Amino acid sequence: MGTRRPLSQVLPDFPWDTIADVKRKAASHPDGLIDLSVGGPVDEVPPAIQLALAENSAAPGYPQTMGTPELRATIVAALDRRFGVAGLNERAVLPTIGLKEAIAWLPTLLGLRGQTVVIPEVAYPTYEVGALIAGCDVVRCDDPSDAPRDAALVFINSPSNPTGAVASVELLRSWVAFARETGAIIASDECYLYLGWAAEPVSVLHPSVTDGDNTGLLALHSLSKTSNLASYRAGTISGDEALVQELLEIRKHAGLIVPGPIQHAMVAALESDLHEEMQRSTYATRRLELLKALPEAGFTVDHSDAGLYLWVRRDGMDSRQALDWFADLGILGAPGDFYGPAGASHVRIALTATDEKITEAAHRLTA
Repeated sequence: MGTRRPLSQVLPDFPWDTIADVKRKAASHPDGLIDLSVGGPVDEVPPAIQLALAENSAAPGYPQTMGTPELRATIVAALDRRFGVAGLNERAVLPTIGLKEAIAWLPTLLGLRGQTVVIPEVAYPTYEVGALIAGCDVVRCDDPSDAPRDAALVFINSPSNPTGAVASVELLRSWVAFARETGAIIASDECYLYLGWAAEPVSVLHPSVTDGDNTGLLALHSLSKTSNLASYRAGTISGDEALVQELLEIRKHAGLIVPGPIQHAMVAALESDLHEEMQRSTYATRRLELLKALPEAGFTVDHSDAGLYLWVRRDGMDSRQALDWFADLGILGAPGDFYGPAGASHVRIALTATDEKITEAAHRLTA
């Protein structure tokens, strides 16, 4: 008999497990813990979305993996209205069970075992995890001219988690050119595309990037952030129709289906922009408060032009030392080394805490 190597031995340690001691230290602060380590929403799910979920909660049958016709039409319309992604049809979009699932299984569902997957130098950890689950080789690279020519899949992320950096149209076009030249698939994680602050993010599917040709391109979107639907697990894949249909066929076999009531809630979330605009305003206020306080506490804020995070560093400290410094104030951040060796001098500070908690964090930083 062969010897099985558990997949858990191939994967890195789960990042959050490595800061359990620091979290306990921060929680021991006499005025309590302020957790700014996770990008999970804390604000209420908009009432219209809750109502759509409740009104459709009695449906007993199996939902469609491809999504209802109404959902697919709403996804297409929202991508056009919100991000200028024109020219998609309903066969070029697909709902997913949240975005993390879609990212983690993408290399496997595309059949890339043994091939090369490129991820950013500083990257959301699930890109690497998804590649390792699929048995792929992982290369970190931010420049298309330096990327391996045998890459089968390239994950790009703008706005970046964790840095908040925004890719220019020119850089996105360079990655598209790389895909055209090499046959690689580009998967663009655009989870934070609606949250541009000092720069305006652009989708990889925008005509200014693609010249109207989405071949080899996938855009990955989530309703977790600006619609506060992390608990609903609601995401989308869109782009190259042939690739979307290939993923659909495999997801049908695997039973990767967004629950029916959630599909109706997604329609409510996507057909109106008002709740997103209100949530964006809330995050803008929280961001400004921390953006003022962190430099007063001796931190430099790098990038952070968009998204839900501030990417900060302090001279003379690595990410773990800075994390410990924050913990002395009862504040928990995420160490930059979670996201790759190039992040080892930074800490990611999230905007996802209540207004009261953000104000208290600013007070502790500047007291």
